[in-house]
Amino acid sequence: MKTSFLNRREALQCLTGIATGATVLYGSSRSASAAIWYGEEHEAEQRGIKVEKLTDDISLLIGVGGNIAVLVGKEGVLQIDAGNPGTSPQQIAGLKQLTDKPVVTLVNTHWHGDHTGGNADMAKAGSRIFAHDNTRKRLSSEQFIEAFNSKVPASPEIALPILTFSSSLTLYHGGEELHLTHVPPAHTDTDIFIHFAKANVLHAGDLFFNGMYPFIDSSTKGWVGGMVGAADKILAVADDKTKIIPGHGELGTKEQFKQYRDMLATVHERITPLVKGGKSVEEVVAAKPLADLDDKWGKGFMKPDVFVKIVYGGIKKFGI
Repeated sequence: MKTSFLNRREALQCLTGIATGATVLYGSSRSASAAIWYGEEHEAEQRGIKVEKLTDDISLLIGVGGNIAVLVGKEGVLQIDAGNPGTSPQQIAGLKQLTDKPVVTLVNTHWHGDHTGGNADMAKAGSRIFAHDNTRKRLSSEQFIEAFNSKVPASPEIALPILTFSSSLTLYHGGEELHLTHVPPAHTDTDIFIHFAKANVLHAGDLFFNGMYPFIDSSTKGWVGGMVGAADKILAVADDKTKIIPGHGELGTKEQFKQYRDMLATVHERITPLVKGGKSVEEVVAAKPLADLDDKWGKGFMKPDVFVKIVYGGIKKFGI
């Protein structure tokens, strides 16, 4: 039987933290599977949603899982990501502050449930769902998140993307030109980023956790070396005026994203030799290889020791 390389407390912390941006209370009686994906559905129902305007037509919906971008055009709304399960009412309320038009197109940045949890509700309301080929494949079958020792059931047919692509795709909506680009396995093997070319806004999905250590899902081929490679692809597109939307955290700049990329490169450079040298995960954690980075990056939901374990696991699978 597969087991988690995180202990139960750490798994619970990550499952809840990714959804809420906060740490689950130690000693919770809930199992990892009780957190509906990253969902914590009932907690989400109690939270409001924040709407942040980026341009006249592009806004952020914050507070229901991964950051959601919406583009309002005369033909309706194009939305990037669908939040946690059970949060569609909050998303609708947020959109009502911007427009009465329906969401006609939904793009998933990757397969995780805090970004696809609203897929079924939105499809029932008439949205067409676009994503990378692998996102449909992952959502179509049961997945296992090794870090959390948690199974994720297959999504219903209605929640699956109806249009997928392998490398890149260009969408035109509301006078905007959106470039969708797939990257090699990084956070997962399903990741894309979306550049609103005219507005110079870029949605990085979970390729960017602004100001904090990221979760990297090695069970779906994510690893820190891939995160660095993906970051380099984003930096090649962005300029000093690009507004970069992270999957989690506040809106970022190119400079903030570069600092994040450099942190990931340092993590990769420091932990890889320890893994290659045969150190156990316990020995690597005890060595505190990221101690000088922890004060800046380790105060989010992904605590330093947990992050080291996750990075170790990904490098062991894909980096040596």
